[in-house]
Amino acid sequence: MSKFGFESSTYEVLAGVNLEGKYVVVTGGGAGLGFETARALGSKGAHVVLVGRNAEKLEMAKMSLMLMGQTKVDSELMDLNDLDSIRVAAKTLQQRYPKIDILVNNAGIMACPLSRTKQGFESQFGTNHLAHFLFTCLLAPSLIAADSARVVNLSSSGHHLGMVNFEDPNYESSPYNKWVAYGASKTSNALFAVGLNARLASMGVSSYGVHPGMIKTDLGRHLEPEDIADLSSPPEPYKAVPQGAATSVWAATAPDLADKGGSFLANCQVAEINDGPKPFGVKTYATSVENADKLWEISEALVGNKFSW
Repeated sequence: MSKFGFESSTYEVLAGVNLEGKYVVVTGGGAGLGFETARALGSKGAHVVLVGRNAEKLEMAKMSLMLMGQTKVDSELMDLNDLDSIRVAAKTLQQRYPKIDILVNNAGIMACPLSRTKQGFESQFGTNHLAHFLFTCLLAPSLIAADSARVVNLSSSGHHLGMVNFEDPNYESSPYNKWVAYGASKTSNALFAVGLNARLASMGVSSYGVHPGMIKTDLGRHLEPEDIADLSSPPEPYKAVPQGAATSVWAATAPDLADKGGSFLANCQVAEINDGPKPFGVKTYATSVENADKLWEISEALVGNKFSW
């Protein structure tokens, strides 16, 4: 459906796009794909808010964007490892920005040893999914107020590695495998897009799951030498960062996606269902409304909030 593809960059995808008057929030906006996403959307006139946990990195990113000529840039500290920090940041942002047009849930961790967030969640599930679930739901009033908002959840083809373990999502009794846990967290990102879209589309908020591609960024900081060796022959070629962020900005802006909310996107296309062994397209279990509703219920219970708008 799209004229763009694997090699398309943010520059091509946003050619001719005007985002003047739009407000954009990007988690993990201080570096990597998040920074490029913010740079690209800001270059089209959007007011960009960089969200992250490292104040120095955020300030450097903010200064870099301003040196590029972007004057509408703010930042907000938030630690995805701590629900209390998320609540404070979301309250601040909602007060400061009564209208948010685009939310890009970009930040994440990958294949780390078993560890736990401040509230005791398995770190990959807690950081990649639960943190963004709470952050997005708390910002929902500002998204609804925009009248035509979009939420972009960075998932991954890594969702092929694991379905959500609904009985034990935080590995309290199950054997831990860092790659299966990563896969479950990325499946959760895709299912959250399905669940959020089902609840907010009638109020003008569309959401999408995105596979950015294989990109060499700080996301791989937890990889062991054997992991790096395995990735030396990846299932798909590596992308440059502007190519990796292309699907995110396409999801955030493409008119053709207006009625495709809940979709899983890859290479600037709506991904095809693929339940085979090769990690391309999207698994049925990551698009299931039933699974999305089940995850929503579990997520509300774990974060201690029920949401209705």
